[in-house]
Amino acid sequence: MDTTSRLLMLLEVVERGSFAKAAESRNIDRSVISKQISRLEDELGVRLLNRTTRSFSLTAAGAEMVKKAAELRELLGDTVRLAENYHQEPRGTLKITSSTIIGKRYIQPVINDFQKRFPQVEIELRLDDRLIDIVSEGYDLAFRVGEPKDSSLIARKIARNRLLILAAPEFVNTYGEPEKVEDLKDLPAASYLSPSKRITGIRYRDSQGDIIEQAINSVFRANDAEVLLMKAISGNAYVLAPAFIVGDEIAKGQLVPLLTHIELLDYSAVYAVYPHRDLPVRTRLFFDAMREYIGKDIPIWEANIANFAQLYQGR
Repeated sequence: MDTTSRLLMLLEVVERGSFAKAAESRNIDRSVISKQISRLEDELGVRLLNRTTRSFSLTAAGAEMVKKAAELRELLGDTVRLAENYHQEPRGTLKITSSTIIGKRYIQPVINDFQKRFPQVEIELRLDDRLIDIVSEGYDLAFRVGEPKDSSLIARKIARNRLLILAAPEFVNTYGEPEKVEDLKDLPAASYLSPSKRITGIRYRDSQGDIIEQAINSVFRANDAEVLLMKAISGNAYVLAPAFIVGDEIAKGQLVPLLTHIELLDYSAVYAVYPHRDLPVRTRLFFDAMREYIGKDIPIWEANIANFAQLYQGR
């Protein structure tokens, strides 16, 4: 391993916060990371890290080296992208990350067609509902619900994300069909909960144009959209659901939309996120393929819901 590789390894240790996490991402033993950082210190003739048995801190020299390593990674990435864009035929490895349900339902079909068209492109798809640092973990493209807070990333909206209030016919038989949003206040709800997001209410626009949030009585919370739909299908909770998680549950009569006369506010849109404006050919072509598959105006998932254009628009 050369000095450049060791500098990039140091950067990864710092970005991930531990030797163990850096080793896990590279699928190597922690001791290998430690040994290579020690060799880097010997090569440079300066201490980079102050280490204890459980943690580390950067020395002044280490902080400077990390800055240079970040610049080096950027330069190497630019060099590789420049070379790749001279290829007439896309090739190489495309690393994509996405939430689980978007990946399974909407990205995988595009991957299958894309690799038929461009067999020299290898694809790595990571499905994970947690927020991933796409720069430090080396991803070319991420698909996320909501615009990223990191202003250094490039984000392009690819589809709107409208909401529905769904319940099983059994739920309606048990509790009656609600006539206004306030009727839901004490009824059992299933809601999304993750370390970064918690749904606590239903936001809608009233007849005066004011935005109102009605608190919900969440009796079941999960970080998986399909699990929330299963809970609603069971008949003992309703769910506020983004349209992209709905398959054929409404068409089959397993779920019915409630309060379709109100004007629900859209949820955070679906974005494609990438670290650089100058995309390699393979990344740009895949991004274009995703936009074509999802639909540029009306997203594909809304086709699963009959007359969806007329629902939740207020009247």
